[in-house]
Amino acid sequence: MPKQKKAFKLISWNVNGLRAALQKGFLKSVSRLDADVLAIQETKLQQAQLDDSMSRIPGYTSYWSHCEGKKGYSGVGTYTRIPPTAVRCGIGEKRFDAEGRIIEMDFGSFLFFNVYFPNGQMSAERLQYKLDFYERFFAHADGLRQSGKRLIICGDYNTAHNEIDLANPRTNQNTSGFLRIERDWLDLIVARGYVDAFRHFYPDTVKYSWWTYRFKARERDIGWRIDYFFVSPDLIEGQCIKDTFIDNGVYGSDHCPIGLVVEI
Repeated sequence: MPKQKKAFKLISWNVNGLRAALQKGFLKSVSRLDADVLAIQETKLQQAQLDDSMSRIPGYTSYWSHCEGKKGYSGVGTYTRIPPTAVRCGIGEKRFDAEGRIIEMDFGSFLFFNVYFPNGQMSAERLQYKLDFYERFFAHADGLRQSGKRLIICGDYNTAHNEIDLANPRTNQNTSGFLRIERDWLDLIVARGYVDAFRHFYPDTVKYSWWTYRFKARERDIGWRIDYFFVSPDLIEGQCIKDTFIDNGVYGSDHCPIGLVVEI
């Protein structure tokens, strides 16, 4: 008999500070989302600040990567109901791994990445760091693909890809997050074969995943789509991706959760 496939719901959410999110109904949101794997970004935690209310959500095992030496900055965490066969933090390069931006999990039938890509708005140096991070991370991902691995790469990419992905593209052409040089990197990701799952299913849908806290932007839906699931093409070709979504009904951060349903 052929092996029976299973469907899994994967969620990615930049919580913009897990301690703050807990005060804004995070645990209720986790229950509502009902994810098999929940990847959160921008936890703003260090190891000593991680208590049981954060790490021990019933039904889940959690894994964490923290920024070294800088409090209240960066960090990612992944909650999972599916036991991984291996977990790795970072990509083996100190310059990038020190900021606690990557958790890689091997679920056997696919590799799952939770990534908080850098923001380039602070300075020219941070913009270059962001571009270097893209290059180094996807070199790592390409090597895994070449070895036969299927990849799901979710997180806050900190770049809106095309004009459909933000409310005011013309006025943001010189803003980091929509600079041509940043968007070129997302073009390159697509050229290398990775598929933006949301755009694959919903090529013309206007929906955002982040809104500034200013100007009542979320209330007015003046946002950006900067959170993505990019997947390796074999998952699309094998019809393993069943749906993807952006859940605008979940609050508690300036981002909302995005999701992917995979059947393997």
